[in-house]
Amino acid sequence: MTTHTIVVVSAGLGQPSSTRLLADRLAAATAEDLPAGTRIITIELRELAHDIVDNLLTGFPSPALNEVIGQVARADGLIAVTPLYNGSYNGLFKSFFDVIDPETLAGKPMLIAATGGTARHSLALEHAIRPLFSYLRAVTAPTAVFAATEDWGSASSSGGELTARIERAGSELAALIDRSQPAAPADPYASVPSFGQLLRSR
Repeated sequence: MTTHTIVVVSAGLGQPSSTRLLADRLAAATAEDLPAGTRIITIELRELAHDIVDNLLTGFPSPALNEVIGQVARADGLIAVTPLYNGSYNGLFKSFFDVIDPETLAGKPMLIAATGGTARHSLALEHAIRPLFSYLRAVTAPTAVFAATEDWGSASSSGGELTARIERAGSELAALIDRSQPAAPADPYASVPSFGQLLRSR
């Protein structure tokens, strides 16, 4: 059985972070629709902020950043979540994807999501974040998930709507990952008749 690896990139700056909370829920929803044993690797960009800036200045990643970039490159699927500031992704989020080789995400299944104070920021997913990953030629799931502060009220209808979006997006990413896996090699002896078949044909 194939073991899948999902890498989750969270660009939240606070601790605890609603961005990380959304990222964790999206990863769990995706893993539910994949085989047991799916591995989830979560990357907190706030812990790599200095390494990312140093890479932008020198052109060379630190060992820690190089390992993270390798994890993204090897992932079967990617979940990228950012808080929104002034109607777009935050600088740390963009800087991380700036230091990754442009070919790394080509053809990679991924899910995009964001958090913000109010729902009026939600369009940033379509006019800022999705175009970024389209440029990098990633294969993004149709459903992008935005969570406003009000969406986290578990007793409210908005909380139920957020859960439904998370589950739909996770299912879409899982389907993309399944479709992107190489087919099992064909059995070279599948079309060779058995000895019994040869005897019956005489």
